[in-house]
Amino acid sequence: MDSNLKTRFEQTIRPELGRALGITNAHAIPHLQKVIVNVGIRKSDSSDKDVKTAFTELASITGQTPKIAGAKKSIAGFKIRAGDPVGVSVTLRAGKMFDFLDKLCRIVLPQVKDFRGVKTTGFDGSGNYTLGLTEQIIFPEIDYAKVEKVHGMEIVIVTSTKSDAHARELLTAIGMPFAKKETN
Repeated sequence: MDSNLKTRFEQTIRPELGRALGITNAHAIPHLQKVIVNVGIRKSDSSDKDVKTAFTELASITGQTPKIAGAKKSIAGFKIRAGDPVGVSVTLRAGKMFDFLDKLCRIVLPQVKDFRGVKTTGFDGSGNYTLGLTEQIIFPEIDYAKVEKVHGMEIVIVTSTKSDAHARELLTAIGMPFAKKETN
């Protein structure tokens, strides 16, 4: 399935971005590599039912089967043993990545209460952007009446560039609604 955002990106956004950044080599123009969506599960909440719920919710949100992440080592202070489920994650590439980003920018983020744009502090210095959401219920695939526990998720957008400025230009061109800088 060819995403509307994917075709728009290849035909118009990417060439315009190359001209705006002064990059003549088509392979050097920044592009999206992958999107990683993580849901962390607290040890107190990590019963089999909670893990299955997070698994099915993330699968319905992303359209791809997630993987369950286990603890790498035991930590007595957190009452975690090695191998205990501590999260669920999925890596999106190609068409599903563009579908998810299109839905995130056009449908999900505008539904957030008092939304004024995403913060620009989420860049990591290597051209990747991390966005945290506090509720999974803002996605249209989640039925609010069936949700027992509200949990957040982390979305990491990995780009091909090593510059945060170029990554921001790329995400802005795709439609990521960044917050305006306030002058106080």
